[in-house]
Amino acid sequence: MPRTKEDFLNGQLLLIDKPLNWTSFQAVNALKWAIRKKFGLKKLKIGHAGTLDPLATGLLLICTGKFTKKIPELQGQIKEYTGTFSLGATTPSYDLETEVDARFTTDHITKALLEKTRLQFLGKIQQQPPIFSALKKDGKRLYEFAREGKSIDIPFREIEILAFEVSSFEGDTVGFRVVCSKGTYIRSLAHDFGKAMDSGAHLSSLRRTKIGSFNVDKAVGPDAFKTDLEATD
Repeated sequence: MPRTKEDFLNGQLLLIDKPLNWTSFQAVNALKWAIRKKFGLKKLKIGHAGTLDPLATGLLLICTGKFTKKIPELQGQIKEYTGTFSLGATTPSYDLETEVDARFTTDHITKALLEKTRLQFLGKIQQQPPIFSALKKDGKRLYEFAREGKSIDIPFREIEILAFEVSSFEGDTVGFRVVCSKGTYIRSLAHDFGKAMDSGAHLSSLRRTKIGSFNVDKAVGPDAFKTDLEATD
């Protein structure tokens, strides 16, 4: 734990384990206010290197002070995720943010089909980001169009899946581990994976476990960070 005001102003890279239902902004804000309060700072440069959706947990890299210049470099690092896909149903947001809009049979799905389908997504692939995302089109966030019920054209873009493992298969729930490039939407991967099996699927849980060489095992929650900071001399 950094101990002085100068530590944070000169620059720190903080590994935070973002809790479920927190936005990435809320996590950054919690740290910012804790640091400012501790040292009586009026201003503090602080930001994160890659958004996590509120329904996801896991590693958030937060930079302070002069280290905020490292954010673009950190954003480009390879990322690892674990989580679950729910087969047999789709949602407009490709996850649990929105209600199920279509249901499909899953009687035909076997471990062999999962394995065969998994291989289709390895390497460099074209992926379409979900409309429920913060990407901008014509100066407007995509999720704003979605909430207005508007249909828009979202261009595909190239991403790379370096590893895609099916870790479990119980009922209609598939456990997975994915290692991927910057710009990959695991929600879109879930949607496309279900579509490729003619069953539909959506993301039902997600945890970011690694960014580059940084591991969530070394991270602390925002509340634990605040407690540790308050305890420093």
